This record gives sequence, structure tokens and C-alpha cells, in this order.
Amino acid sequence: MKAERLQALADAYGADLRRWPADQRAFAESLLAADPSLRELLAQAATLDALLDAAPTPVPSAALTARVLAAAPRRKARAGWREAVWYLGAGWAAAACAGVVAGVGLTTHLTADARADAVLYQSALTGVDDTEVLG
Repeated sequence: MKAERLQALADAYGADLRRWPADQRAFAESLLAADPSLRELLAQAATLDALLDAAPTPVPSAALTARVLAAAPRRKARAGWREAVWYLGAGWAAAACAGVVAGVGLTTHLTADARADAVLYQSALTGVDDTEVLG
């Protein structure tokens, strides 16, 4: 099982263990240390690596490049500034609503306190006892 896994990794990543994922590299190094005969799998992968490195790199022609670029889907031009204005307006409206809600919530008890103070002040002017007013 372990030899088949090493073979699959060598087929996928080649003979150079530096190209392998770190966790798989540690697995391969421990496996090769335990069984040096498995180095033959890496030698076969090195032969394939050498053949692939020697192969010429294909260069696409200018005509092919132009055809591919012409066939690529185009992105629609959007009215980005309109969307941005809409989002900004919605953000300002949400902030204004939050401000109104917070203001009402924070000032409700202040308004009641101000009314009570006004009643007490007027009662002091008329000479009414506080206990009668708050009563």
C-alpha cells in the first residue's frame, strides 16, 4: 500500500521531493529511509522528469492568441457610479434612522425628568409641598 502511494506521488509531483507537499514529503522521506529499494520509483520518475524538461515549450502563434482573446467573454460595462450613489444613499438613510431611534430611546427618560423638574419648580414657586406633588 505504501509503495503504491509513493508511486502515485512520484507520478504526480516528479522525483524532486522539494516539489511535493510538505506532509507528503515527510511521508516519502520516512518511507525511503525504511526501505531504500523504493528509490527505484524515484529514479523512474527522474527519467520522466528529464524527458519532460528536454521537450520544447510550445509557443502559441499570434493568430491563435488573437482568436482566444476574441472568443473570451466580455464583461458588461456597468454604471458603477449609479450603484455607488445608491449604496451611499442607503447607508446615510440607515445611519439617520439609527440616529433617530437612538435619540428617542436615550431622551425619553430625560424628557420625563425634565417634566418632573418643571412640576417641582412650579410647586416651589407656589409654595406647594413636594410630597403633595409627587404623592
